[in-house]
Amino acid sequence: MDVYECIKTRRSIRKFKDIDVPWELVVKLLEAGKSAPSAGNIQNWKFIVIVDKEAKQEIAEFCGNQLWMARAPVLIAVVADVDKARRFYGIRGERLYSIQNCAAASQNILLMAHSLGLGGCWVGYMEEDKITSALTLAQGIRPQAILAIGYAAEDPPCPPKYTLENSMYFRQFGGQGNRIRDIPQYKGEFSYKIKGAIDKSKEMARKINDKLVGK
Repeated sequence: MDVYECIKTRRSIRKFKDIDVPWELVVKLLEAGKSAPSAGNIQNWKFIVIVDKEAKQEIAEFCGNQLWMARAPVLIAVVADVDKARRFYGIRGERLYSIQNCAAASQNILLMAHSLGLGGCWVGYMEEDKITSALTLAQGIRPQAILAIGYAAEDPPCPPKYTLENSMYFRQFGGQGNRIRDIPQYKGEFSYKIKGAIDKSKEMARKINDKLVGK
């Protein structure tokens, strides 16, 4: 699977088969996570792997009673050393770069999981103080995400997505004059229009033929 296909076909999975994930695959997930970019390459993320049933149940309860999480074979807690980020970048490192760094690592893990035939889901909601206690996090370490990983027992459809024309601007934000309505035409990709015209002509010809033969 190439990168684009992996990105486009990944889904959030909340139902898992009762099959353990081999440790070598978990290691690949963590290797993918730590290969993510980070501000100044400070790599201030840490990964906590949770496979114990009672621990998973506790984590699920502290994430808004999302009990489906406890049925995932593996939970990976992505946490940030915010003190390290603060030492390098001050308050911006603590409040922004730590989040960005861990988010990049989390996305890498989810994409790697999908490429390995696994499913995953990113959980952001949590009672932070309880998660901190459950994971025995030291002062200055903050939980950022819990990733539920396993073999998917569902195949959810692609959720609705905004079109690119409704998501991007040129040079500055806002204003109709800064938005291109026809991205393919702007890029010089006219083949899609030609194909559409041909398909429409074929359909019209078929309808005319059906009338002539009395269908």
